[in-house]
Amino acid sequence: MNKTSKIYVAGHRGLVGSAIVKNLTCKGYTNIITRTHAELDLTHQEAVKSFFEQEKPEYVFLAAAKVGGIVANNTYRADFIYENLQIQNNVIHQSYVQGVKKLLFLGSTCIYPKNTPQPMNEESLLTNELEYTNEPYAIAKIAGIKMCESYNLQYGTNFISVMPTNLYGPNDNFDLQTSHVLPALIRKIHEAKQRVDKEVEIWGSGKPRREFLYSEDMADACVFIMEKVDFKDVAKDKKEVRNTHINIGTGKEVSIQELAELVQKVIGYEGKLIYNTSKPDGTMLKLCDSSKLHALGWNHKMELDEGIKTVYELFVSQGLQK
Repeated sequence: MNKTSKIYVAGHRGLVGSAIVKNLTCKGYTNIITRTHAELDLTHQEAVKSFFEQEKPEYVFLAAAKVGGIVANNTYRADFIYENLQIQNNVIHQSYVQGVKKLLFLGSTCIYPKNTPQPMNEESLLTNELEYTNEPYAIAKIAGIKMCESYNLQYGTNFISVMPTNLYGPNDNFDLQTSHVLPALIRKIHEAKQRVDKEVEIWGSGKPRREFLYSEDMADACVFIMEKVDFKDVAKDKKEVRNTHINIGTGKEVSIQELAELVQKVIGYEGKLIYNTSKPDGTMLKLCDSSKLHALGWNHKMELDEGIKTVYELFVSQGLQK
């Protein structure tokens, strides 16, 4: 990419897309195209076709997706698989048709089997069964990876897939019905402190361990990959070309209990944390192996404690708790 390349960021208002737009802007890219959902519904084939024909972007960051935490994934199973497949199919296919130079598809580490050896490396994809609660979403993301690989092999495109670990940061979703664990904990514990509640209920045992990556670090990794890595770089030396995606993570993990206690400390809440073990834990271990990315020369900057402080300050200052 050069600084005037026409770059389309799909999903620019979300946690992922907004961070990518900010990173690109800070690095001097001046020709960034965006569309709101009201302006362009990516699940509609003809609308996406018309958009690509008119705008003809040179580079595409596919950050648009229907996302959510364990409650949303398990409740809206049909919506998660249908909408994500539609978005991916439309954007990836039109990127091929209109000759996009390079596309970066964002997935999630939930693509890996439930009992994958830790840390999860790229080669473990499709080696066992998925975690049940997010299986539809994971299958959609696996399809996106395979779609990128298949178009590259058949048509010579340059589409790369990246799998970020659990993300948090500016523009996060704090809705308790659809949010991920970290923003949900921030909201629950903040509200409990305001009401002087003595207890906060947390789903599960608190024992599952998770890795967390600040969204602006994730965006920096995505732009780094778009600038410096091509499909041929990740496909070389493979007898059968598969598992060419790249994990994005920190290599560090904490238990949900440790995470909750860290949020509790940042917020200054002195009540009790009660773990509801009748609720599902999800996958017990979920640390990704990011050695492929680290070998390419990228590493994260924001540590978890500082990241939580930053997000909580934004949560309060922007009135997101109301």
